[in-house]
Amino acid sequence: MQQKYLIFIGVVVLAVLAGNFAYPDYFNKGADFLNQKFNLSIPHFWTKSFIFGLDLQGGVNLAYQADLNNVTDKSGAMQGLRDVIERRVNLFGVTEPVVQIQGQDRLIVELPGITNVQDAIRMIGETPYLEFLEQRTEAETQQIIDKIREVQEVQEKNEDISKVTDWQLVLQNPYFKPTELTGKYLSKVNVVFDQTTYKPQIEIIFNKEGEKLFEQITEKNIQKPLAIFLDGASIVDTSGDGKIDAQDLYAPIVQDKITGGRAVITGDMSTQKANEITRRLNSGALPVKIGNPISQQTVGPTLGTVSLQKSLLAGIYGLLAVVLFMILIYRLPGVLASIALVIYVAVTLSLFKFIPVTLSLAGIGGFILSIGMAVDANILIFARMKEEIKQGKGLSLATEEGFKRAWPSIRDSNFNSLIVCAILFIFSTSFIKGFALTLSVGILVSMFSAIFITRILLLIFVGPKLEKFKWLL
Repeated sequence: MQQKYLIFIGVVVLAVLAGNFAYPDYFNKGADFLNQKFNLSIPHFWTKSFIFGLDLQGGVNLAYQADLNNVTDKSGAMQGLRDVIERRVNLFGVTEPVVQIQGQDRLIVELPGITNVQDAIRMIGETPYLEFLEQRTEAETQQIIDKIREVQEVQEKNEDISKVTDWQLVLQNPYFKPTELTGKYLSKVNVVFDQTTYKPQIEIIFNKEGEKLFEQITEKNIQKPLAIFLDGASIVDTSGDGKIDAQDLYAPIVQDKITGGRAVITGDMSTQKANEITRRLNSGALPVKIGNPISQQTVGPTLGTVSLQKSLLAGIYGLLAVVLFMILIYRLPGVLASIALVIYVAVTLSLFKFIPVTLSLAGIGGFILSIGMAVDANILIFARMKEEIKQGKGLSLATEEGFKRAWPSIRDSNFNSLIVCAILFIFSTSFIKGFALTLSVGILVSMFSAIFITRILLLIFVGPKLEKFKWLL
């Protein structure tokens, strides 16, 4: 019994943590009240927002048709196109954009929070900016770092940073400064292999103007790193130190003056990594033509808000209907199953936040459906318990046997549902993927809720004392 009570305490703690994570407002308001009333310092609960899809948050949906007539590697071209556009929309600060390939030559772009279609089209059509940067002197680097610290101190005091002399320095990269060499001088990037070691390398080829600039830049940067930046950020920080320096693949050391407009980047990388890097460097311009979108759709935030409110009401009504049914039909076990169901809802919503899952109308529909499916296991268990009690077994034994004998049916039915969810997620469009994902998460949590939470509640609250009150069962 001691072990059962410890597990029960764990379930209560889980329920409290999941409930507060899913909806922390009550806890935070209570903390504010106590802090103000008794001069305490109770911290707020960790706050993390749900991520809503285009149909709930509002925004723009664009569909592009790529011209692949003269392209040999169609899959690589579409992947490069997706990478370019994803970086472009991320650069403009769009929250949780969705850029995905549909079919062989179609690209779908969803931009939550963007309501101006023309701005979105212009944003996507612009060419990403590729540049080559040379290392600053130690004095220049230290000057910018000192200025950053000075501005941070001013901000911590809630003062105006415009009072700081040359505050604009904080906007510059402290380690590298731009050169005249940019992506417009890049002709082509290829993957080549070292003739001795057979390791993959990345060959960069410039046009005539870029050839001269590259020669001048490498001549004055011998034994110094030359960084490659795309859209204002390095392609990767391989050393993991938070900055791009001589240890990084994309700040390779210049060994000598390079003529002929060709350079080779070497490093410890796989062929797959070299191909990925090459695709990203070649994507300084869109790898294939896309033109104007073949379809466009604007979802207003008002429509999204109404849809969200209606979905929440549907979820609440569905939950209440299931709880009422369980209590009327199964009485005390139904009450305990309803408590487990409420915990299930809190845990599932917490997982949606934590993973995170982008919630669309279809996704919320999958979650609401999973609420009804969550009690399927309880119904099987309770039906089996009823049969065991009719055979004259005690409540504790009937409870154990009910769970034991119902488990194979619960396992097989839920496993079949998960197979269907997996197929929907792999082979369907994003709209259906949201439904499949939320439903599958709901099914997994419902199995935990029915087999673990409901079971421990029954073992704690249903015992020999209830033998006289079998009507409660």
